Amino acid sequence: MSPDRLSLTFAALADPTRRAILARLAEGTSSVTALAEPHAMSLPAISKHLRVLERSGLVLRGRDAQWRPCKLDAEPLKEAVGYLENYRRFWEESFDRLDDYLQELQQKPKKHDAKK
Repeated sequence: MSPDRLSLTFAALADPTRRAILARLAEGTSSVTALAEPHAMSLPAISKHLRVLERSGLVLRGRDAQWRPCKLDAEPLKEAVGYLENYRRFWEESFDRLDDYLQELQQKPKKHDAKK
């Protein structure tokens, strides 16, 4: 059974190095060497991260003679945001209910105030 695209996207985003690579690619196309530069790891290790990102559909890799340009494809992120949007609404509604409840509590007279 192959994992669905959303699972692959979240698995790719789970690693801070891969998130950093995506952040760099959001600025524009880059070579593997340039992507590896800020990280304290070998080119083969960066290539493994890029394969994960490529498998998830977040990175597209090409060939131009000796240059291997990498480019961001943000479409899978759109699906992830759509999925997470439901939970954002859940939390907003929960906080709204909590706010309503707190306002209700503040409006009620306190028992010790009523005796005075």
